[in-house]
Amino acid sequence: MPTSLLLMLCTAPDRGTAERLAGMLVEQELAACVNLSAPITSIYRWQGKTEQSEEVLLLIKTTKDRYQACESALRAEHPYELPEIIAVPVEQGLDDYVNWVERCTNQSN
Repeated sequence: MPTSLLLMLCTAPDRGTAERLAGMLVEQELAACVNLSAPITSIYRWQGKTEQSEEVLLLIKTTKDRYQACESALRAEHPYELPEIIAVPVEQGLDDYVNWVERCTNQSN
């Protein structure tokens, strides 16, 4: 059964920035949980050139209802001119976990 959950992905230039963004999302109840990866290597095209950077990946657990607010908060606080902000729907998950994410991000809490 499809859920209302989204897994959002966002990269940050360093651990401190990633921790600040993650804390903001959880504090504002835009995300129930944000996992931070070890540094990753990103290879990408930017302004006509191939670039390579070390970044930290944020795995953001939120809901479809909170996506727009989460995106807006990330854009407002993110240091990148064009931050990676993408979302993947969560088709299935442990019912108790899905319910927890929904409760943590419920705007009426």
